[in-house]
Amino acid sequence: MGLGSFLKSCSRLLRLAKKPDKTEVWLTIKVCAAGITLVGLVGFIINILNSFIKGATLG
Repeated sequence: MGLGSFLKSCSRLLRLAKKPDKTEVWLTIKVCAAGITLVGLVGFIINILNSFIKGATLG
């Protein structure tokens, strides 16, 4: 792929791209926050289970 075709491809992409509206931005923020919360919750549960397992084997 030469430089000319790359620039044509970039210009075509920029013409088709649009700025997201307010509802789309808020939906993206909500989905990302839910994903981060879910991953954090799973990590916290694994950490709690790990501490219980370590406590049961030591005591």
